[in-house]
Amino acid sequence: MTVALIIANVALFLLNFLFFPPNNPKDPNDLGWLTEHLSISNYTIARPWLWWQFIAYGFAHASMGHIFFNMLGLFFLGRTVEEMYGQKEYLRFYMTAILACSLIWAVGMMIFDPLLVFRADKPISILLGASGAVSAVVMLFIFRNPQATMLMFPIPIPIKAWVVGVLMIAGNIGLSFQSPKDGSHIAWSVHLTGIAFAYLYFRGRWNLGNLFQGLRRVPKYLSQPKLRVHQPKADDSEPLDLIDEVDRILDKINQQGESSLTKQERRLLEIASRELRKRRKE
Repeated sequence: MTVALIIANVALFLLNFLFFPPNNPKDPNDLGWLTEHLSISNYTIARPWLWWQFIAYGFAHASMGHIFFNMLGLFFLGRTVEEMYGQKEYLRFYMTAILACSLIWAVGMMIFDPLLVFRADKPISILLGASGAVSAVVMLFIFRNPQATMLMFPIPIPIKAWVVGVLMIAGNIGLSFQSPKDGSHIAWSVHLTGIAFAYLYFRGRWNLGNLFQGLRRVPKYLSQPKLRVHQPKADDSEPLDLIDEVDRILDKINQQGESSLTKQERRLLEIASRELRKRRKE
């Protein structure tokens, strides 16, 4: 999944560079037609027909250096995070981080600069790039492995992961004190949003797959009685609630990996799978 995300980002960047190049390459605000349309602007939140940009902006980049450093961080740490959480949950985490970062940026724009949101007729401030989501991925790795040794780029100096996390947070807070007149184009608020999202995800032991599934569930008073099975043990054990037990095992896989399952838990997953297939046929 990490490789697929990198390919998508690079493909869109090359597509814009080859077929929609800037009319004036010396103008930093001229990014090319495709990149400009994928990016969020100051008035996007006030125009519902443009809300798809709250996701699309995360796949648009302004320059070669911009996309290179974002994809570099994603390549080296994203694959490890993907192995920890699995492809689907990793993708849900990444895409939710993109959405959370853009929404916080847009709401901040609406609160602190409402004239640019409701009265502007052209994009004055824009947001683009995967840095918010990449910051979330990097920080999630750090939260899971604070004592891991990382090599800083471009100078391969070994440093503890938790130190990198502190530097990321301190650096972005420092950028918040810069005046817009200084010419800084780094979206520090987006980076901090990605970091905060990773912290909440880690501390809350969230599983976005379970969360989304829970939102789709039928209310209890409308649902049918839960399927119950008998766990195959030597002794006569009490019946187990299949759905709750499977949820517990899936949470364990999410947190500790599939290798942490006992033979008894693997056996129960097999039984649950057969019983649910049987129920669908009926």
